Amino acid sequence: MKKFICVMLLVVMALSLTACGKKESANSDFKVGAIYINSQNDTAGYTYAHHHGITEAMKQLGLSESQLFIIDNVPEDDTEVGNAIDTLAGKGCNIIFGISFGYINAFNEAASKPEYKDIIFSHATGYLSNDTNFNNYFGRIYQARYLSGIAAGLKAKELGNPNLGYVAAWGLEYAETCSGINAFALGAQSVYPEAIVHVKEIYTWGDEALERQAAQSLIDTYDCCVIAQHCDSPQPQLVANDNGIFGCGYNSDMANEAPKAHLVAPIWNWSVYYKLAMESAMTDHTKFMETVGIYYGDLKDGLIDISTITDNCAEGTTEAIESAKALMVAGTWDVFSGQRLSFDSAWKATPVDADLMDNAGAVIVPAGGASVDDGVITGSMNYYVAGVIQE
Repeated sequence: MKKFICVMLLVVMALSLTACGKKESANSDFKVGAIYINSQNDTAGYTYAHHHGITEAMKQLGLSESQLFIIDNVPEDDTEVGNAIDTLAGKGCNIIFGISFGYINAFNEAASKPEYKDIIFSHATGYLSNDTNFNNYFGRIYQARYLSGIAAGLKAKELGNPNLGYVAAWGLEYAETCSGINAFALGAQSVYPEAIVHVKEIYTWGDEALERQAAQSLIDTYDCCVIAQHCDSPQPQLVANDNGIFGCGYNSDMANEAPKAHLVAPIWNWSVYYKLAMESAMTDHTKFMETVGIYYGDLKDGLIDISTITDNCAEGTTEAIESAKALMVAGTWDVFSGQRLSFDSAWKATPVDADLMDNAGAVIVPAGGASVDDGVITGSMNYYVAGVIQE
């Protein structure tokens, strides 16, 4: 009997190992492709945040580095993006991520090809999709930008200087950049009503020299005491650090790059989305659009957040940011509504009815009115709120 039991235990163990082996084998066949606008070796900024998110999600799913295929430094050119897609498809990638807005047409075309019908195409920041294998993903980053605006406004108030600078890849041309600038301004004005945001566009996503020049120009011309940004690298924060002023980065925590200047940064936890997308594609790629579809994450699901609040910030910054954040997470208030936040002496935020005005004096949302529609925030916002100046 003892011998029989031992034999049966060995059989059960063998079957278990076989089952585990089959599961591991299934996952080991899965291949991830990624196309980056900048280098996969960046240590901060936009591409870094995406690359970190992809690799972190793969670790969580038990996928190895050998299953990730990257083509980086790919410009927003349809031919070059198309060639990168063909290369990744040739390597057998099951899902291909494209992280830059200008990849949109090449992704749309590739997803429609019959030979690529079993590949999932997932495009960041865009607006095109289909019903089978092509989605877009983004998040309410304007919420985190509002919070960074609070930090900037409190610092500017402490310094007695209402001039804030904003280095923007684009401005009114894209709703993504426009809504971010507006949210930052509204956050600053919630704690320092006199705050003015001077916007300097560089008309490209990733030119480090232009980013530096724009930041220096904002400091020299308008005496800006805080430099915020919507561009890919930490250069504006480095310039702020060099000039003895302060800054709010973007995409990733930039305190290491600008330790004397950095206040806080709106950041992305891209692994939240990438894990969901990869898991869904591995489980059943034919149901990807049902399980994932068009993805628009927020503070509540953790896709976006604010980086560690540094000691460079003014008194009350942590309390004010946490109070405003709690309202957004709870869904009881949002940035582009007919309510502004008012803070008491303990930095507790309370929504107060007030018109949302543009910088030409027109009412966008009347006092007490519902928030601007998501479609406007992501697709057609083309005005600046009061207190924003295009330089």
